[in-house]
Amino acid sequence: MQAGLSDEHNIFRNAVRDLVEREVKPHVLDWERAGEVPRSLFETLGELGFLGVRLPVEHGGSGLDFWYTTILIQEFMRTGSVGVPVAIMAHAEFGTQLIAAAGSDELKAELLPAAIAGTKIAALGVSEPNAGSDVAAIRTRAVRDGADYVINGSKTFITNGTIGDFITTAVRTGGPGSGGVSLLVVPATTKGLARNRLKKIGTHASDTAELYFEDCRVPVRYLLGEENAGFGLIMQGFTAERLVISVIATMQMRMMWEAAREHGHDRQVFGRQLLDFQVWQHRLADAITTIEAAETLTFRAIGSFVRGEPSDQLASMAKLFATESVLDVARECGQMFGGMSHLEECLMARLYRDSLAMTIGAGSSEIMREIIARSVGLVPGMVK
Repeated sequence: MQAGLSDEHNIFRNAVRDLVEREVKPHVLDWERAGEVPRSLFETLGELGFLGVRLPVEHGGSGLDFWYTTILIQEFMRTGSVGVPVAIMAHAEFGTQLIAAAGSDELKAELLPAAIAGTKIAALGVSEPNAGSDVAAIRTRAVRDGADYVINGSKTFITNGTIGDFITTAVRTGGPGSGGVSLLVVPATTKGLARNRLKKIGTHASDTAELYFEDCRVPVRYLLGEENAGFGLIMQGFTAERLVISVIATMQMRMMWEAAREHGHDRQVFGRQLLDFQVWQHRLADAITTIEAAETLTFRAIGSFVRGEPSDQLASMAKLFATESVLDVARECGQMFGGMSHLEECLMARLYRDSLAMTIGAGSSEIMREIIARSVGLVPGMVK
C-alpha cells in the first residue's frame, strides 16, 4: 500500500502474511469467543522474530524501523479481528518499548529476551477509573520502603491485563500532577495483585482487564528511569501508540470497504446488483477517498517518526482523522449489509463494532484536538 518500501520490507510482509493465512485466520473466531489470544501465538511470533522488530539487537530484537511494525499490523488486521493486532502491539510496542528506552541494563536483560521470544507477555498499565487520557491525574501510589516500592490502587482497560506476565505500570511516587509520576514494572506474580477480565462490546480477542494493587511490593530495580520522571516517558511512548492505532484504523477502513465492494457486486436487490445503483457507487467513492486521505496522513506521520523528527503533531492528526473516519466508513459500508451487519459471523459486523473503540484508545479525539491546537499556536500564550 505504501510506496518506497525496500525488498526487505516486502519479504517481511510475505512472511507475516503466510503465517496469518496458515496459523491465525483458521482460529480467529475461536479466539474472539475465548476473549484472548493464546500464548502459543506469542511463542510462534517470538520464534519467527516478529515480536522484537523494533527492540534492541543486543537483547534478541532486530532493531528495525516502524515500517516493519506497520506491516505487522496490516497483515494481522487481515485476520478480521482487531483484537489480535491490539494484543500483539500491547506486548511488542506498548509494554516493552518503555523498558527498552528507560530500563536498567539488568532489567532489560531480565525481561526483553523473554518478551522478544514470546515466553513472557507484556502489558501497559496507565488508565485508571478516574484517570484515562489525563495521565497526570493517576492515583495509584507507590511508596518507597527500603529496597521495595509498595503499590496501592487500581487500573482499568488494560490490554493483556489478565494474560500478561508483567505490567509496565504508571504510579504516583511524588506530589500531584505530572511531576509525581513514575513507571514501575510489576510482575504478574506479585503478591497482592488481583486481575479481573472486562467484558467488552468489541475487540473481543484482546484480553482487557482491571487491576487491583493491595500492598504490592516491587523491588526498586523495577523502576524505569528516574523516580518522578515517568510522565515524560509515557508521553514519548504515546507517539508510537497513536501511530499503531492509526494504522489499525486505516486498515480497518480498507477491509470494510473491500467487503462492501464485494458484497455490492454479489447482492441482488430488485433484480439488480447493489452496485448497479448510483447511490451506492457514490457512497463507496466517498469512502475510498476518505481511506486514501487517512492512509496518506498516517504514512506521512510514520515517515517523520522513522526519520527521527518531532512527530507528536502529525501522529495526533493521523490518529484523530483515521479514528474519526473509521466510524463514518463503518456506517457507510455497514449499511450495505443490512441486517447482516449485526451478526457476529459476518466480518463487516465485527469490524463495525470494533470501530467504536478507536477514538478512545491511546488518547481520545478530544485530547488529540488539544495537542493539535497547542502545536499550531491556537492556545493563547503558546507560540507555534
